[in-house]
Amino acid sequence: MLDMGSRSHVLLLIFVSQILAILGQTNSNDATTLFALKSSWNNLPPNWEGSDPCGSSWAGISCNNSRIISIKLSVMGLEGNQFGDLSSLTALQILDLSNNVGLKGSLPSSIGNLKKLITLILVGCSFFGPIPESIGSLQQLVFISLTSNSLTGPIPPSIGNLSKLSWLDLSDNKISGTIPISHDSEPGLNFLVNTRNIHFSKNQFSGPIQPRLFGPNMKLIHLILDHNKLMGEIPESLGSLPNLERLDWNSLNGPVPSNLTKLQSLNELYLSNNNLNGSIPDLTGMTLLNYVGMSNNSFNALDVPQWFTSLPLLKTIYMENTTLHGQIPVDLFNHPNLETIGLANNKLNRTLDIGTRYGNNLTLDLQNNSIQNFTQKAEYNMNISCPAMSCNSDKRLSPTCKCLYPYTGTLHFVSQSFSNLDNSSYFKTLAGSMIDPAVDVYSYLQIEAQIFPSTQDSFNHTSIPSIGYLLNRNPFQLQYFGPFFFTSEGYCCFADGKKKKSSHTGIIIGVSVGGAVLVLLTLCAGLYAFAREKYVIVFSQWYLRVNSESWDRDKSGAVPQLKGARWFSFEEIRKCTNNFSESNCIGSGGYGKVYKGTLTAGEVVAIKRAQHGSMQGAFEFKTEIELLSRIHHKNVVNLVGFCYEQGEQMLVYEYIPKVKPKLQLEWTRRLKIALDAVRGLAYLHELADPPIIHRDVKSNNILLDDHLTAKVADFGLSKLLRDDDKGHVTTQVKGTLGYLDPEYYMSQQLTEKSDVYSFGVVLLELIRAPIERGKHIERLVAETIYDSEDNSKLYQLVDPRIGPGSKLEGIDRLSTLAMRCVNESGADRPSMGEAVKEIESILELASLSKYTEEDLTSTSYEDTTQVSLDDFYNDKAFDYSGKYPSGGMHTT
Repeated sequence: MLDMGSRSHVLLLIFVSQILAILGQTNSNDATTLFALKSSWNNLPPNWEGSDPCGSSWAGISCNNSRIISIKLSVMGLEGNQFGDLSSLTALQILDLSNNVGLKGSLPSSIGNLKKLITLILVGCSFFGPIPESIGSLQQLVFISLTSNSLTGPIPPSIGNLSKLSWLDLSDNKISGTIPISHDSEPGLNFLVNTRNIHFSKNQFSGPIQPRLFGPNMKLIHLILDHNKLMGEIPESLGSLPNLERLDWNSLNGPVPSNLTKLQSLNELYLSNNNLNGSIPDLTGMTLLNYVGMSNNSFNALDVPQWFTSLPLLKTIYMENTTLHGQIPVDLFNHPNLETIGLANNKLNRTLDIGTRYGNNLTLDLQNNSIQNFTQKAEYNMNISCPAMSCNSDKRLSPTCKCLYPYTGTLHFVSQSFSNLDNSSYFKTLAGSMIDPAVDVYSYLQIEAQIFPSTQDSFNHTSIPSIGYLLNRNPFQLQYFGPFFFTSEGYCCFADGKKKKSSHTGIIIGVSVGGAVLVLLTLCAGLYAFAREKYVIVFSQWYLRVNSESWDRDKSGAVPQLKGARWFSFEEIRKCTNNFSESNCIGSGGYGKVYKGTLTAGEVVAIKRAQHGSMQGAFEFKTEIELLSRIHHKNVVNLVGFCYEQGEQMLVYEYIPKVKPKLQLEWTRRLKIALDAVRGLAYLHELADPPIIHRDVKSNNILLDDHLTAKVADFGLSKLLRDDDKGHVTTQVKGTLGYLDPEYYMSQQLTEKSDVYSFGVVLLELIRAPIERGKHIERLVAETIYDSEDNSKLYQLVDPRIGPGSKLEGIDRLSTLAMRCVNESGADRPSMGEAVKEIESILELASLSKYTEEDLTSTSYEDTTQVSLDDFYNDKAFDYSGKYPSGGMHTT
């Protein structure tokens, strides 16, 4: 409460302002309201001086005919303990107070007086209490975002009266109760037939989802309800929606509606982490699906569905812990586009046969099943790996991803050389696993094997002698290797007791999923081998000992393929680049030169060839390949493969042709490029496993394909984030001057916020015309913004190539975001995920202002000449939002 003296001071200030406003350009009531805000809020812009907000061009204030129509004070560091009374601003159309965490208080009911309000953005403040019922009287509202506050209470049913509302985002609050539905004369959210996006994630909603919430006349595209306490069955009326985004992380139960297949335009289906039961739905006919997630439900036991094979665009399947049983059909792996199959924690059994037509980028997770056999074919050129797991005591991780007690021993081969093996050999994968064995003539090649039980944790006393006998009988005709003999130092942990302590600890290189005989078949098929000196190189759960950093195919054969990345021989690379001709050289940098090459199949690739001074060690290079081959995102340049032989380290990427230099990019297209780029970077930071710091974000490393889709490039030697290092990097800096995080010079560490800084510079370059070499663009823009009383000087900085007369909707918000990104303190910079959401919002508003409803067309995402509103309302525009892992950044 204000004391008497303070209250008198405020009243006097308001009285004086009313007198002065009569003489100015600003409506007197509007001026009085702003003076009241000035007296109750701290850290307002420094040019909020004088008596005439419109005439003096107060920062963040826009006027029309003496009326204030827009207040944009995002990221100003505002502080105040009350929202303020804005009821007199009856001409106000835009109110944006976002990302001012110091703003507190409850939302007043007087907000309902702002009858002309179109956009309300209060993201990232500290407002609390209920959403006022009066908000339902704002009939012109198109966009509401109250994300990341501490709002409580139920959703006002009156919001259902907002017939023009397109975007409703209440996520990340403490809103509770049920989702309101109309009854009698009371409105409800089922009235929002024109709303395209409803985001209610991370709240405390409870109760059932009412069937009447959805109707066939709704334009709803994205319904995001994850991380609430919703329960009950999924209503059949859901089948009337054109596109469902996600319903996971709730307590929904009952069967999945049979009419789900009516969602013919659905691209991604998230039903994981509920209590759904009944039959697994048949998704046959939903031909646009590329993602299916149904993990952690209570469906009836069922064989692996056959409808998987009827979905031509399917890339990802997650059906973990869904009581699947039986054998996995080989047809599942013949799907050309499948990249990820997650079927862990089910009851799958019998033989695993993936055929020979699996996709190049396939990752398969079958941990904690009962697979008894694995059909290995000579055509395979792949690694099968388990996720990182730790086992207690003497247990080791088996190929079935279980912790078991292995029988450890050594196979001693008489053969002295594997150099005659090539890719036409049946044993090519053994050749691929051999790494410069360098065995002298007085030694045997030795393969240490761990043999795992298939039906229990450990072997019994009768099994071990049988295995040893079988191995030493030499029953297999090994044409290439000659005979071998087997030795062991005993077994530690018999299932029938009488444990015997073993002093020998083996190295995992050969394993079985079905018993001792399968071990021999696996080993003799040549999957695992090593030479015994020096140090360990890790490929998932297999350990290869080598005595050199060289990886010479003439001695060692082809290397194993890692997670879809193809191995190329030096000769292949040499031929496709015309012997590394200068005419094929398309770039160079600190790492080395980049060449354009054409593979024998006609695929054009970009080949980055490391110069000798920039090469990594063998361990680092192979580890990085394994991790990079997991990266798959439409806004990240794809790693096709690698070459590591004859002392060379080369990375092979998809080729992105250069955009014509005279191409003019209009404003909306630049916003879309910014969104593409930040989505790619956010994927590297927040969804890659493990997360990756790019370390050299700059304009030259954001490439545009033929459709002007931006892709992040040159992260091939990025530093991986690991859990024991908390996200910082202390190795040699890779960044480029002008883009480099200023904190690096003091800390000698690069973090994910260093990438954010560099991206901020890129945003400024998208806005501003080129500057002289050596100048810092962020300083120039900052000086211009702070010296300007309005946005006029900012507009003077705009790149003239954008085109005369372009309407630069959102330029102030984009420049504000850019300046947040280049904040000298990393702690004050947004995350890439936050930047994604902000640019999505900017692009949304820019599109709304540029196009009327009558102008909407079905312009495709790939159209390079124009952008329609539909481009930013369809599911492709939101394939990242709302999908951040709840645990945040995982670093190492």
